[in-house]
Amino acid sequence: MKKIVVFLLLLLCFSAHSQSKGMFSKDPIINLENFQKQRLYFGYYLGFSSFDFKIDYKTVGPDIQTQKSTGFNVGVVADLKLQEYINLRFEPGLYYTKRTLHYPNFTNENDALREVSSTYIHFPLLLKFSALRTGNIRPYIVGGLSTTLNLSGNSKSIDDNQQQKFRVKPWSTNYELGFGIDFFSEYFIFSPSIRGCFSLKDELIRDNDPNSPWTGNIESMKSRAIFINFTFH
Repeated sequence: MKKIVVFLLLLLCFSAHSQSKGMFSKDPIINLENFQKQRLYFGYYLGFSSFDFKIDYKTVGPDIQTQKSTGFNVGVVADLKLQEYINLRFEPGLYYTKRTLHYPNFTNENDALREVSSTYIHFPLLLKFSALRTGNIRPYIVGGLSTTLNLSGNSKSIDDNQQQKFRVKPWSTNYELGFGIDFFSEYFIFSPSIRGCFSLKDELIRDNDPNSPWTGNIESMKSRAIFINFTFH
């Protein structure tokens, strides 16, 4: 994920350098001056994500370690202007990710590792609070609630970790907070953003055995994630 953040910063620097005459000069030409005066407009985004688990335990003991990987996001944006500086945004998308859980009390690797691959359909409803536009740049913060459908959580499986099936609930509810910048080019708006997503409900489906070494000591397991999205309007 650190590499993705570095890539984002390099991309912003490149954008700044390549458009310095039209965007960052002392008296820039104002691009798409009337675009955000529209009541409703649309766009799409591509991006990266990194998902983790926040695990709370019933008793003190060795923690389960979560190995994260970088996933991929793609989706569309519908933006409704509520006020000059406030917009309501709906950003449904498809998110792919994978996490590997390392259990500390097993010597057998087949028992100690559980791979949690997830395909999410993500439905965020967000409020975007924009600052005053300066030239062709407009920073903003964004926040709101979202619900997520996990298409690969094994929730309907009767097998559990005894058969190497790690199960999570299909639906989760989250809150999201982040920030970004709108760059107004001659033909479109480019908006890189970074956002945190935090689940509000326990997502774990317990094993059939209440004393299961995989789920018996877990009080709650909630997803949390970082999204880096590149949006085009």
